[in-house]
Amino acid sequence: MTLTSGRFIGHEYDRMIVRFSMHDGAREIPCAISTSAMDDLEGGPQVKPDQREAQFIRLRDRIEACAASKYRATEFEGTPPGIVLRGIDFRP
Repeated sequence: MTLTSGRFIGHEYDRMIVRFSMHDGAREIPCAISTSAMDDLEGGPQVKPDQREAQFIRLRDRIEACAASKYRATEFEGTPPGIVLRGIDFRP
């Protein structure tokens, strides 16, 4: 199945990640992206914690495309298994 957009869950300052989800049919897939990866994608300075949701929304298409690619490759991490995106995942 193809992954579809899920929900923005939130910014975890202590872990330096943004959590979100995607859906494979009715199944919710937990996902996360490092804040440094998002800053690298924008090519600008680090944004403030209260701006992370807006940054995620701006980058959502690129983030979700990368998450879908890792999902198809079954590159899961953690418990429960999910998709974790880092800066290296966006390099050509």
